[in-house]
Amino acid sequence: MPLDLTTVRQALENDELEPCFQPIVELHTGRLAGFEVLARWKHPQLGLILPENFISLAEEDGLVGHLMKQILRKAFLSAPILPAPLMLAVNVSPTQLREASLPSQIREAAEGGGFPAERLTVEITESGLLNNLVIANKIANDLKAMGCRLALDDFGTGYSSLRHLQALPFDELKVDRSFVSSMTDKRESRKIVAAIVGLGHSLGLTTVAEGVETEEQAGMLLRLGCKMGQGWLYGRPLPAYRIPEVVTAASRTPLVKRNGHGNNWDASNLEAFPVQRLAQLQAIFDGAPMGLCFLDCNLRYVSINQRLADMNGATVEGHLGRTSKEMIPKLYPRVEPYLLRALQGEAINDVEVLRPANYPWAMDTKIVCSYQPAFDEAGEVIGVSVAVVDKTGWTRAHERIRGSVEQSIS
Repeated sequence: MPLDLTTVRQALENDELEPCFQPIVELHTGRLAGFEVLARWKHPQLGLILPENFISLAEEDGLVGHLMKQILRKAFLSAPILPAPLMLAVNVSPTQLREASLPSQIREAAEGGGFPAERLTVEITESGLLNNLVIANKIANDLKAMGCRLALDDFGTGYSSLRHLQALPFDELKVDRSFVSSMTDKRESRKIVAAIVGLGHSLGLTTVAEGVETEEQAGMLLRLGCKMGQGWLYGRPLPAYRIPEVVTAASRTPLVKRNGHGNNWDASNLEAFPVQRLAQLQAIFDGAPMGLCFLDCNLRYVSINQRLADMNGATVEGHLGRTSKEMIPKLYPRVEPYLLRALQGEAINDVEVLRPANYPWAMDTKIVCSYQPAFDEAGEVIGVSVAVVDKTGWTRAHERIRGSVEQSIS
């Protein structure tokens, strides 16, 4: 039986649309955070029909508001079996962002089911904001005034996301499933996800990843600092009567490892998100009693502390973006083999090197260098961390101390 506008109208008249509930979990604890409400059509002959097969038809005929009302009414009736503080997330069709009455429709449905608006997240797709930002802004502010949270859905798939983040009072960013599904195989996808999560943290927004299907994806998202996840790994969309079994189930313990490049990763180490960890690491970096730098795969300086910049005879800013061959031309031939080995994944420690003097009147110095490959979330080398200790300076200081001690004894 083909699906058309007539069958969709009949489905609405016969009250055949039903909500299903997909779990959303906290990645770092495995605890249930709530559910996303998804529309399903219980067709008497065809069985369960997914929304991509009927939502567009409803939008064409102006029935999407009726459809949402039917789904929300039934979803909010689940309030008695959904204990606080569990949340519900609902999607808003792009066409509905042209209707100023949308917030009142959602309020009436929530009040009818006794579900508090403070535990409701309204998901807005970016396509619904195009050429519609003025009305969307009013709707968004009305929803926020009700106590609802706002999420920007399918983030990264549109063309003007940053403008929308600035214009509307969002609380969440949802990472599109297309990036999540390919992030373990494609470096480009991993970097996009990392950028979205980092942007979310910098703006104080909760990040939610869609389409999480494997432990590897979950672990990678957790290491990137993503807070929430949903997908088949945590549960497929279920009818309302199965909510209690999900609510009472034990929390799922996150399985997170360092991809074989270290010991098991303890989720408690993730209390500081990437932006905070970056600030902490920068403080350590600047205060370290040795020269430190990070080189990318082209051996260009990404970061360097003041101590190593002074050793090289240039400013910190003068190093950034330039290659080590450019900045230390006399020393480079002596350290290049170790850098190349590190780029192949080998950790090299305590290599003693005679460093040519920067100036004709200066003396050569002995330095001890260590080269540690840096790995991304999938175990690929993305650069080299270099530590340099001026052994000559240390030796002279040690001799001065020893001389002072010998004099005091004599």
